[in-house]
Amino acid sequence: MKIHFIAVGGSAMHNMAIALHKKGFTISGSDDEIFEPSKSRLRKYGLLPKKEGWDTSLISSDLDAIILGMHAKKDNPELLKAQELGLRIYSYPEYVYEQAKNKKRVVIGGSHGKTSITSMILHVLQEENIAFDYLVGAQLEGFETMVSFSDAPIMVIEGDEYLSSPIDRRPKFLWYKPHIAVLSGVAWDHINVFPTFKNYVEQFELFSKTIEPDGMLSYFYEDEHLQNIANKLDGLRIKPYATPTHRIENGITSIGTNYGWLPLNIFGEHNLQNLMAAYHVCIELGVEENKFYKAIQSFSGAARRLEEIARNENTVVYKDFAHSPSKLKATCAAVKKQYPDKKVIACMELHTFSSLNKTFLLEYSGCMSSTDEAIVFFNPKTLEHKGLEKITVGDVKNAFLPSKVTVYNRATLVTNYLKSQNLTNSVVVLMTSGNFDGLNLNDFAKELV
Repeated sequence: MKIHFIAVGGSAMHNMAIALHKKGFTISGSDDEIFEPSKSRLRKYGLLPKKEGWDTSLISSDLDAIILGMHAKKDNPELLKAQELGLRIYSYPEYVYEQAKNKKRVVIGGSHGKTSITSMILHVLQEENIAFDYLVGAQLEGFETMVSFSDAPIMVIEGDEYLSSPIDRRPKFLWYKPHIAVLSGVAWDHINVFPTFKNYVEQFELFSKTIEPDGMLSYFYEDEHLQNIANKLDGLRIKPYATPTHRIENGITSIGTNYGWLPLNIFGEHNLQNLMAAYHVCIELGVEENKFYKAIQSFSGAARRLEEIARNENTVVYKDFAHSPSKLKATCAAVKKQYPDKKVIACMELHTFSSLNKTFLLEYSGCMSSTDEAIVFFNPKTLEHKGLEKITVGDVKNAFLPSKVTVYNRATLVTNYLKSQNLTNSVVVLMTSGNFDGLNLNDFAKELV
């Protein structure tokens, strides 16, 4: 197979390009900008385009397929030429399905927890030596790429509800047609695509209808929207899950099981709920209950999902992907519950289209109330880049009430403030889907401790 990637530099796109290259396909690609780590990883496999920019000479009739990334636009010159030549054009998720259509497909959907649940499942399957392919939204320890295609009979897919491609406005997860599905919760996001909460919820209902006949859906029982969706389904095995019995002793969270109290490397109610979703999937895939619990004890978390990045005897620093209101609230609460005797300083960046929208900003009301100190950062240039209405420091402060937050609009103000503090007996949580204007979070965390 000879395949060309339009917008190969994307996080998911470059991983798929590498996965198909490793499978023996002939891969080419292009992009108008490629950043790290995509650039180095593409270079390692000889897949880095010779120059940045779009090049119609790369599009020819001998290509078997085009894979189109979201970064490209409808009028992309390479896309227009491919359409003119009548080439087969796939969206990213459409091609994932093409590779997985003869496998047992496990799809993890929901507004939050997808990466963590998927990572837990992969960890257990790997511990049990069960062959699988996968698509996951973060780089995981022990996995070279975020995508794998092989002859394995199972594929575990993190199912994103965002758009498939510039010319396919359907949510990605509608392509996958799972035999085993998870829905972790619904909390409004992507308002540039789903302008109302009702419209957003409808996408998850549509997803539930794509589950294969006689398939299984596991969903978070404490979410009323998911209850409504599950109650409408016929011909499926429904397995709800909830927060398991747990306790925290000496900074370690344990869960109650049929085999006694089992200590974990992870913490926070969201993570425990994610664990129960992974449990249902793994049992469905044939993993024995005792073996699941034995394997999950060594799971230490997905990258940037409450990931510990620095520690000394007095201070701990975490980084987290939290950016939406529900994720932010859950992360802040989890850290404070885990460290009740330490000062919790939570620092988050407003970076996504939704979080920087002046109307949606009001959804953050009270989200950081569980912390001892809360800091919010936004960059006015990001607003300009996204074409959004300006917001002020005062707008952000008022939106977060009753949480009391200190708001900065320059990253250096955030870093200088944190470096000036006495962090003895403190936990610092750095939360963003970006990087605080190019800040290396790991290096910065080491400075703080």
